[in-house]
Amino acid sequence: MDSHCEHPSLLHGDLWNGNVLFDYDGPWLIDPAVYQGDREADIAMTEMFGGFGAAFYRAYDSVYPRSKVYATKREIYNLYHYLNHYNLFGAGYLGGCERGMKVVARV
Repeated sequence: MDSHCEHPSLLHGDLWNGNVLFDYDGPWLIDPAVYQGDREADIAMTEMFGGFGAAFYRAYDSVYPRSKVYATKREIYNLYHYLNHYNLFGAGYLGGCERGMKVVARV
């Protein structure tokens, strides 16, 4: 097991604020692309498109704090999604691709 991933977790796989709905019963996660992997991959994706708000991350970290290398992992995990979005939707995602590639080059 990777020293920066304690154990595999069940992941949503497409966890961003557009895939969370709310009603009187609480939140609903929609449009999953489920797989097992590092829990921080889902958390990283939540930060791509505006995030979930500071209260979400405080609550998450109070129960299961992110690793000390999360900032690096976030850029690497999100690189795939930025490359995919660049391919599908164009140059607006180039900055995220470049940022991720710089992090990969430093690792």
